[in-house]
Amino acid sequence: MGQRFLAFCGRFRGHFRQRTRTVETAAQQYVQGLIQAETKNMERMEEVVPETDHQALHHMLSESAWSERAVLDQVAQEAHRLLGSDEETGLIIDESGFPKKGRHSVGVSRQWCGQIGKVDNCQVGVFAALNRGSEVTLIDERLFLPQTWTDDDARCQAAGIPKAQRGFQQKSDLALAMIRHARQHGIGFAWVGFDGFYGSDPAFLRALDDDRELFVGDVHKDQRVDLEDPQPVVPPPVSTRGRPPTALQAQTPALRVDDWAQQQPAGAWQPVTLRDGTKGPLQVEILHRHVWLWDGQEAQARHWHLIVRREVATPDDLKYSLSNAPAATPIPRLAFMQGQRYWVERALQTGKQDVGLGDYQVRSWRGWHHHMALVMMAMLFQLEERQLQRPTYPLLSGRDIRALLTQFLPRRDTTLEEVLRQMEVRHRKRQAAIDSAYRKQQLNE
Repeated sequence: MGQRFLAFCGRFRGHFRQRTRTVETAAQQYVQGLIQAETKNMERMEEVVPETDHQALHHMLSESAWSERAVLDQVAQEAHRLLGSDEETGLIIDESGFPKKGRHSVGVSRQWCGQIGKVDNCQVGVFAALNRGSEVTLIDERLFLPQTWTDDDARCQAAGIPKAQRGFQQKSDLALAMIRHARQHGIGFAWVGFDGFYGSDPAFLRALDDDRELFVGDVHKDQRVDLEDPQPVVPPPVSTRGRPPTALQAQTPALRVDDWAQQQPAGAWQPVTLRDGTKGPLQVEILHRHVWLWDGQEAQARHWHLIVRREVATPDDLKYSLSNAPAATPIPRLAFMQGQRYWVERALQTGKQDVGLGDYQVRSWRGWHHHMALVMMAMLFQLEERQLQRPTYPLLSGRDIRALLTQFLPRRDTTLEEVLRQMEVRHRKRQAAIDSAYRKQQLNE
């Protein structure tokens, strides 16, 4: 496995070689540290990875001008080779929040942070994952910039945000850009999946439909649909006085999807087995109907699928989804695609637990994107190892891979002398911090 890891890093070496040998080496050491170190900060990586210097890692991450886009595009191509161009391959969109203190980290603001389940000071990234069956890996990212940032050019300048990136973009704009970028670069996927935040944006859904991208996206329970074609028309004038009407009006009333679901008889629910889980087959029940959605402006409403899902074990927890799949698409297929969104949540969780997705020590635009690109390299290596070892170890985990690399790659902290040296370094730094705090307190007295 150690030799495979070195060969894997060698495939990406050209993206760093155009700078300096130091940058090329530091990039490989950083990826190795993301996998091997228990705590994914650069000082702990220095303690684990031989010949590593945390200052060199920090320079590679925050200062060196290598292209994270080139690395991400190769990650996507390699993931496509492993997972793409299959009828079960989906491109799944989701976001993740990273709690942060202060106001200087790029994009930080008081906003919704899913990791802690409330509005707090955090950064938010929008991510794309390539998924086939139970296999998944992240292949692209965009950092969301709130308007408090895009309206403050000096703040953007201080964080190193390129001028071309300083205009405000909604998260759905970032998601659409990633989907189009993946398609333009030949990444093969059969559909796009996303949660109710993105599904609640009608412009996002229409843009995907116009791009001929098949989607299955969750929507909120208050989503309104028409059960019949609303056939929007401009109504005739009711009198000769005043200006004649110009706005289109629907000919049928819309209703909420949760109201429609409550009106359905028990026999309307269809049982479907989504997949085999660790605790047995995942059984769900599905309501399905063709519906129309009209945005109040277009000349014709969109004719899509409405899918309502509940798990047998939790029948009161309903999930609502829309899809522009062909009208004859079987219900089990729609249910399967809807259920695959689960795997992007697993990918984000794995990224945070196994390879330090949220454990970066940088504040700048460049540092954030460089970290994410190297994390996705590490996740891709883990995917390759899981697929390679599946016949022998079908349950191989990220923790298992880390333990194996500990045996196959050299480690710095293997002798008593080195462990004691590292402990003394940590103690000196800790004492220096204590002394500094006391000095500050004395100056303020």
